[in-house]
Amino acid sequence: MDIEALMTQKGMRDFTDEQRQTFTTDATQLRQLAQIIQARLAHTQIDGDRTGSAGRRARKVARRLTKVARLVEKAAAETEAVNAVYLREVVELPARRARELEKKNDRRQRLGIAAASVHDKVGKSLTTSTNTLTGVQPTMPAQPPTVGQPAVQYVNPQPFQFPGQPSSTAAPVPHIGDFFGQQEAL
Repeated sequence: MDIEALMTQKGMRDFTDEQRQTFTTDATQLRQLAQIIQARLAHTQIDGDRTGSAGRRARKVARRLTKVARLVEKAAAETEAVNAVYLREVVELPARRARELEKKNDRRQRLGIAAASVHDKVGKSLTTSTNTLTGVQPTMPAQPPTVGQPAVQYVNPQPFQFPGQPSSTAAPVPHIGDFFGQQEAL
């Protein structure tokens, strides 16, 4: 067996076809042999046999040969799988990787993502973090930052006056007796 020839697509295909054919032929012969042995042993009486003992003994032996035939058929299927995996993982891999890289680059171009801009953003972020942690003031940019409208404040920080706090604009807290007339206790 020439290993260099085996490492080509045609070589692997030929090898797996040959092995699969060998395994399939062997499995067929094993199944025929199991049938022959079962028929022969079913009619062979051994001293001390009861009714049906020969048939049970024949099925036990034939069952093992049938199991071997099944395993050989499974080996034939696995040999075929070797060729499929070789094609997918070795022969087609470079082309698949090239297609994926091309798709990735196309997506980056469509979204406007460039590797250099990502590196610049990461560098600026790290510089800002380092300056913040060390207390270094960043240099002023060439243009002053534009100031937008202040954020809308939806909640008053003190929506009501607490009792006991002096306030020049707030009226004093009324007493309950101011709302209801005072009645004498009975």
